[in-house]
Amino acid sequence: FHPPANIEKMANNIPLTDADRWDWLILLRQQALASLDAGAPGVVLTCSALKRKYRDVIRIASYNDHDVLVHFVYLRADQDTLLARVHGRVGHYMKDSMVKSQFEALEEPTADEPDVLAIDVRGSMAEVQKLALDAVSEALAADS
Repeated sequence: FHPPANIEKMANNIPLTDADRWDWLILLRQQALASLDAGAPGVVLTCSALKRKYRDVIRIASYNDHDVLVHFVYLRADQDTLLARVHGRVGHYMKDSMVKSQFEALEEPTADEPDVLAIDVRGSMAEVQKLALDAVSEALAADS
């Protein structure tokens, strides 16, 4: 969903600005809501909502419709783990050199963001997947 200009910037190791991300985040929110309106029972949206204000753009979906429940799965990792994972990608536009700028922009979720489910991603992909599914299942059960 990134516009070509954003992809080009990231491919050239130029970090995105708030202005670059704003319309992209709104588009993601709109696409998720359109899927729900079309009858999807739920939507999983993946993005790097690095700052609280970015997460707030997504949260607006539930402000406008109280039937829409928003939860974030924060994949907590140290920089070395993420560097190794991004370095292992083949053919992706975002290179491992961009991880530093992502950490510089990151505003870790705080206790006053109760819709954020933090997951430690240092384990294997299977372990991380299980942790994430368990956390989401618990949150959805609590919402019922």
